[in-house]
Amino acid sequence: MTDQERVSSASRAVAEAEMHNAGAVIQRVTAHPLRAILPKAQRTSQGDYPAVEILVVEVETADGLIGIGEGLARRGAKGYAALVDEALTPRLLGQDSSHRRALWQRMRNALTGRPGGQLVEALAAIDIALWDLAGKRAGEPIHRLLGGMGRSHVPAYASSINWLDDATVEAEIASALASGFREIKVKLGRPVPAAIARAKLARRLAGDDIALYVDANWAYDVDDAMRVGRALADLGYDLFEEPIAPHDRAGYRRLAQHLPIRLAAGESDYVGSEALQLLEDRSLGLIQPDVTRSGGITETWRITELAAAYHTAYAPHVGWSGAICVAASLQLAAAAETTRTFECMVYDNPLRDELCAPVVGGHSQIIDGGVAIPQGPGLGVALDYDVLARHRIA
Repeated sequence: MTDQERVSSASRAVAEAEMHNAGAVIQRVTAHPLRAILPKAQRTSQGDYPAVEILVVEVETADGLIGIGEGLARRGAKGYAALVDEALTPRLLGQDSSHRRALWQRMRNALTGRPGGQLVEALAAIDIALWDLAGKRAGEPIHRLLGGMGRSHVPAYASSINWLDDATVEAEIASALASGFREIKVKLGRPVPAAIARAKLARRLAGDDIALYVDANWAYDVDDAMRVGRALADLGYDLFEEPIAPHDRAGYRRLAQHLPIRLAAGESDYVGSEALQLLEDRSLGLIQPDVTRSGGITETWRITELAAAYHTAYAPHVGWSGAICVAASLQLAAAAETTRTFECMVYDNPLRDELCAPVVGGHSQIIDGGVAIPQGPGLGVALDYDVLARHRIA
């Protein structure tokens, strides 16, 4: 090849790159606040939840490609949409969608103070959409963009057995076992004697061969958590999730030192620096960031990498979310080094079961105790716009 040919080839490469970058420029951001009334209210130690609210965001680029994302917005989803429209979208329009980390910082700087709360949950929806765009543009699922571990499935647990009456517990555990789950999580609350009785009932119903976990939704103080935790250990439970308030770091250290059961937490943290505190002092045996709260895939991936550095197990928190959260969480679970299990919600929720196609991570899709990883480009799912319109908050 002559020097002139080399220059011509380089010029073509530059021109193609510029055209590609022009196509990736953000032209439109649309926020959709959604609400769905649940067929059966969910009860935790924090109260009853008769409905689910989420924020769905679409990001469209100049070449017509659209990425979708979801933010945690359990109450007041319209407020989240207003934050996206008024504070975040003006910082995104005209920017290159491939510069995800720079855009994360650009959005974070919309508000001063410590990163967290509504800002980071709204930001999460946009970040997930940017990753969906990147995967679609590359023709690859997100887990491959993250490096991947070669997983096609991940183990899953049934979540969560309702903190209602014993008859509900019996029916829900029977259903989980019939679906093929080998791991089940049970909600517990107050008072302590009732919690211990419920834990005994769940063990009797599930049998000794099923891994059982507990989520207390920080129902207890340290002393009551100690009583419940010891009972759970005696019953062969494997995990005790959020027994106390998430900000009580000293309390977690005390529990970790005295309880013979793995502690789990992290769904209440927003950024990697918060997760680092629990990882550094070895308080947790399992960390559970929620991608729709902890800043989307960009920041949640940072947390999974920290977990790997501290040899701590990782399991995505899904909870009362929608289908996009499930898809994004599966992409992370497929790629993270220390993934232990995946939260598979077993109650009926139209925002999870109907919002996207194909349905992913559903309890009806359990195979050998696990769920399949979406292999399509980006998140591997597409919005059903009829369902979106049906649940959009006016």
